[in-house]
Amino acid sequence: MKALIVERKISRFAAARVASAFGAGKGAGIGPLRLTDTATPKDRGAAWVGVTPILSGVCGSDLSTVDGRSSHYFEHIVSFPFIPGHEILGLLNEASLDAHGIERAKGQRVVIQPVLNCIVRGETPCAACQKGDIGRCQILSSGKLRAGLQTGYCADTGGGWSEGPLRVHSSQVFAVPDDMSDEDAVTIEPMACALHAALRCHHDENSTIAVLGAGTLGLGVVAALDFLSATKRIVRPRRLIVGARYDVQRSFARAFGADDVVAPDQLSRAVRLATRSLVSGQPTGDPGQLSGGADVVVDAVGSAESLADALKIVAPGGRIVMVGMPGKISIDLASLWHREVEIVGAYAYGMERFGKKEIRTFDLAMELVAHHHTGQLVSAHYPLERFEEALAHAGAAGRRGGIKIVFKPGSSRATNKKED
Repeated sequence: MKALIVERKISRFAAARVASAFGAGKGAGIGPLRLTDTATPKDRGAAWVGVTPILSGVCGSDLSTVDGRSSHYFEHIVSFPFIPGHEILGLLNEASLDAHGIERAKGQRVVIQPVLNCIVRGETPCAACQKGDIGRCQILSSGKLRAGLQTGYCADTGGGWSEGPLRVHSSQVFAVPDDMSDEDAVTIEPMACALHAALRCHHDENSTIAVLGAGTLGLGVVAALDFLSATKRIVRPRRLIVGARYDVQRSFARAFGADDVVAPDQLSRAVRLATRSLVSGQPTGDPGQLSGGADVVVDAVGSAESLADALKIVAPGGRIVMVGMPGKISIDLASLWHREVEIVGAYAYGMERFGKKEIRTFDLAMELVAHHHTGQLVSAHYPLERFEEALAHAGAAGRRGGIKIVFKPGSSRATNKKED
């Protein structure tokens, strides 16, 4: 099959890192990613099925990988060579049963929950997986698979950036409703991440929430907060403020329910006005530390700069939710200590709880996607052969008037949705 693969070649990772200094995604052509013909992943037994990709998204962690900028933390929990692509809409190659014993017919459209947890690995479920909290699985490199935290980062499974089929465990398979578009469906996985992050905010009706970053995840958190409050699962915060750099991001942030949408350099001012805070010290060119601030700040960027900004605008005793994947950063944490701020991660998904009711994050994400039609965020489709253009486009999506870029492995030409 034809596939994009990432190989463990240190020189190529280094070259990609240099090229990416000129823009995210610029390292694709000279980095560890290449297009090749490769063998399909082997059949792994009765619990496993083949899935042929229809669409597969490009996310920030994918760009970090091909640009040689992902954290060294991941070096021992991936296996090479791997086929990227964990946001996957595909067709089932054979009938199977899902985790609840419901039959999935051959040829049915499905999305993949990519976390390679204990059950997928054939191991005795850890305490987290027993509760359905698969994002907190304690096992990442043992069992019947080589190392890999997710499908798309494991040499044994394949990934969405291929003609396929990749191999997935039946518990990873979620059927897509017949009336849902392909574009909506391919956003289910990132919207599941966004929902999980929104539910990590732990806010109340008097809270002010600020969102740093308005790419797919940042906009997803905005949409999730709006959807969850509209469906009476949580209360709506008193104020939801978003910092968005580009016009297309601002437009979607408003459409998805933000109360205030401002340029990133105006976010501190917007939070200050909304919370009636003062500025404590203001060096030249620095927005300064707010005396009060937002009760919750969602960092959907994951850089040293965004975390520093989050610490300046979060209230004493407040919470910072990190949904953007960070790497190795250097930052002054004195304000975290002094103001008793907590920083929590928001990785992946699993089981969400509302009182005594439980629901899988992916099932909840399907409701969110249908509510807000988040397939609107998909800006362009690319064939695998044009991966350099696709990743450069993904790295500059906002500036080019887009949000989400996807691969369409079976196509032969790029398609910009604005031109359809």
